[in-house]
Amino acid sequence: MYTHHRQPLPQEVTIGIMYAPQVHLHFNTPYTAKGQNIQGKQHTRYHEGTIEWNGNLYRELTFTPLKTQDNPNFTVKNVPVGKNFHWQHTQNQTFTGTLKLIVEENKILCINIVPVEHYIASVISSEMNSQAPIEFLKAAAIVSRSWLFTQIIRRKQTDKQPTPPHNTHNQHDTTIKWRDNNDHTTFDVCADDHCQRYKGITNPLTPTALHAVHSTHGEIMTHNGQICDARFSKCCGGATEEFSCCWDDYNPPYLKSVTDGPGKHPDLTDETTARQWITTPQNSYCNTTNPQLLKQLLTPIDIKTTNFYRWTQTYTQKQIATLLQKNTKTDFGQIKDLIPQTRGPGGHISTLKIVGTHTTHTIGKELQIRRILSTTHLLSSAFVVDKEPADAEIPARFHLHGAGWGHGVGMCQIGAANMAAQGFDCHRILQHYYTHITFDKAY
Repeated sequence: MYTHHRQPLPQEVTIGIMYAPQVHLHFNTPYTAKGQNIQGKQHTRYHEGTIEWNGNLYRELTFTPLKTQDNPNFTVKNVPVGKNFHWQHTQNQTFTGTLKLIVEENKILCINIVPVEHYIASVISSEMNSQAPIEFLKAAAIVSRSWLFTQIIRRKQTDKQPTPPHNTHNQHDTTIKWRDNNDHTTFDVCADDHCQRYKGITNPLTPTALHAVHSTHGEIMTHNGQICDARFSKCCGGATEEFSCCWDDYNPPYLKSVTDGPGKHPDLTDETTARQWITTPQNSYCNTTNPQLLKQLLTPIDIKTTNFYRWTQTYTQKQIATLLQKNTKTDFGQIKDLIPQTRGPGGHISTLKIVGTHTTHTIGKELQIRRILSTTHLLSSAFVVDKEPADAEIPARFHLHGAGWGHGVGMCQIGAANMAAQGFDCHRILQHYYTHITFDKAY
């Protein structure tokens, strides 16, 4: 069933945990740094281009676990979680492996170094509940591992380029922005939702999660010999999206838009079809309100978000005008209309025209639209707009009727979990969400 991927791949990963002017640590087992054994509370702070620790100044610090320890671990205090999302908060998080501190942008950057397979086990215990169906967790492990290696390979290629890829296009009446993972230069991936959620061993690595990782050890998805950049979202809303709707202007052949269920895929680039689709619940794998399945799948943070398959966000004229002025630094005046300019085949708006009494401006892509139309993020950009009154030049209210949770590209986590609950194995689940893939062993 498998072939071995020819390109040698690392078996360790570097993860950026947090930036901060001060970092409070607690080494729960003995570690070593600068020739001394340490344990317990440690405090570091940025000072004029250096890290101050124990009365001395360093350019960087590496804390290494003693080899005699069976379960070495340390705790980092006040780690930001869900930055800029509606669930943003701080948390004390515990990690195993090596901790490296370096100076970056007048702050201290914390980097955790662990084996890849440990990272994968933590991700599937952080992104979702590790009590989820086992075949879903296996699928999640393969997706996470595939995505990770594409980021590592891409970062090595980007390091050889004189400038990073451009991801902002400005014209006099249009601003198109997107943020991908190639802006990390000093570590492979970050620990927050920008990449994949990673909390070390803060969440228990249950036997089920560990079995999912061990039984897929080294397994990756490939397409024509290349590792798949395997994106995923929480809930696609009934149809997955294409890559270019959210990021750069190309579409990997394995990330086609697919219907998340047995029905025929409609043309959701058409506004009339998109409206009918979004305002009518579909027969989708991710259309589930099964409380037992959702409790098994979603983490305590995520389970607080309800009505994610179909949702409505309402703004008064004053609310939306204030929100847009604050988020875009542009005075639109009163808002006359919000007009989708382009939609992906999964129904997500990629560019949106904002028409005001003072100015008109088009924004994109998907994440930028979600940020500008919310104090944090809209659940997705797959929405249609109703104005109230409908024929008013200056509407009193805007109703955004939406579908799904997240960008919608690649595997739909809630749909995949429901497929697993219905008896599909991990490979069949992945073949549903990713087109013409094969399964290889990285090592």
